[in-house]
Amino acid sequence: MPAQQKPEASTERRYELYSARLANLRRHMRERSLPVLLTIDPTQMLYATGASNMTLFTVRVPARYLLILAEGPTILFDYVGGEHLAENLPTISEIRTSEGLCFVSSGGDIAGASERFARLIVAAMRDYDVSIDRIGLDRFPYQAVEALWRQKVTVVDGQEVMSRARAIKLPVELPYIREAMRRVEEGVRQLEMKAEPDKTECEVWAEFHYALMAKEGRYIATRLFQSGPNTFPYFQEAGPRTLQHGDLLCLDTDAIAFEGYAVDFSRTFLCGGGRASPDQKLLYGRAREQLETNAALLKPGIEYRELAEKAWRVPEEHQKSRYYCIGHGLGMSGEFPNIPHNNGPHNESLKSDYPLKGHLEPGMIICLESYVGWDRSGEGVKLEDQFLIREDGVERLSSYPFDERLSGRS
Repeated sequence: MPAQQKPEASTERRYELYSARLANLRRHMRERSLPVLLTIDPTQMLYATGASNMTLFTVRVPARYLLILAEGPTILFDYVGGEHLAENLPTISEIRTSEGLCFVSSGGDIAGASERFARLIVAAMRDYDVSIDRIGLDRFPYQAVEALWRQKVTVVDGQEVMSRARAIKLPVELPYIREAMRRVEEGVRQLEMKAEPDKTECEVWAEFHYALMAKEGRYIATRLFQSGPNTFPYFQEAGPRTLQHGDLLCLDTDAIAFEGYAVDFSRTFLCGGGRASPDQKLLYGRAREQLETNAALLKPGIEYRELAEKAWRVPEEHQKSRYYCIGHGLGMSGEFPNIPHNNGPHNESLKSDYPLKGHLEPGMIICLESYVGWDRSGEGVKLEDQFLIREDGVERLSSYPFDERLSGRS
C-alpha cells in the first residue's frame, strides 16, 4: 500500500493489518523467550487481534482476556453472547467463555472465579504444550494472579514485551495512522469554528466529540479543553464555564480514532475576534519556541538523555507549572517511551542519573509536549505535535495550523 494512499476500509485490508501486528508481537515474545502472554487490557487485545467489545466498559470490568501462545493458538475469552464479534477474525484460533474477575462480574465470588480462571488458562496452555510453565501477564486482579501461582505457573511481567512490540510501527500501520490524523484534524476544525463566546466549554468540546464519532472514532481519552482562567494550571477538564471574548482556549485531542489509532496534538486558540494581549503573545511565543526547538532535535538514534539535555530550557517563572515530560510515544494510546526532563520538579539535576535509557528508533511515533503558563496573568498555552521517526529523518504527522493572532504575525 503506498505511504500516502488512504487505507481501504475493506475487510481484507483490515485483516492484513491485524495479522501483521499479531506476528510482530509473537516475534517479540520469541526474542524474549516468553512462550505465553495473557492480557486483559482491551487496547492490547485490539492491537494483537483486532477484536473489540465494549472497550471502555472492559477497562473497568475485568471479564474479558486474551491468551497468546508464541508457537500456538490465540484464544479469546469473551462475554457470553459476544462470541460472534470476533468469530471471523484470522487472528483468533478459538473463542471461549470468560470468568468475571471482580466482585460484580464474578457474582460476588472472586475467589471461586479466580480458581476457575486459573484452571482454564493452565489447561489451555498445556493442551498445546505440557511443558509450558511460564506466562507473562499485564494488569490482572491480584486474586487471579495468586490463583495462577497456586497452579504452579511462573508469572512474569508481560507489559514490557507488549510495549516494545507496539513502540515500533509496522509499515502496514502507517496509512491508518495518517488517516486517523486527517479525521481528527477535521474534528478540531469543527471545534475551532464552534468555539464562540457565550458557549460553555462542554458545548464546544461536544462538537469535537461528535465529529470524531461520525468518522469511526472510538473515544476521547480525556476532556482537556479549557478556557480563560481554566488554562492555568494545566490539566483542568472541560466544564460549565462560559467562553468569553479574548480567552485563551487550550485543546489536547487525546483521540482514539480510526481503527483504534491515537491522535495526540494540542493547539491554543484565541476566542472571539479581538487581539491577543502582550502576555498571551509572550506565553504563546515561548510555547511555540519550546515545541520547535525540541522538534529540531528529533532524529533516529538520538539518546533520550541527549534529547533531554539539549531540550528547550523552561524559564524559572514557568518551571513550577511545566509539563511533566518532554514527550512520549504514541500508537493505539500513549505508549513507550515517556521522556523525562533532565532536571526534577525542584530543579535538581538528573544528568548523572537520567532514568530512561535508550534512543529514538525508526518506526516510533513521538509526541512533543509544550505547556507554558504562569500565575501573573492566570493563563497558559498548550501546544503539541506528533512525529514519525523515519530511517531518513522525521515526519511531522500533525499539520493543524497555529493561531496567527497569538503568534504576533497579524
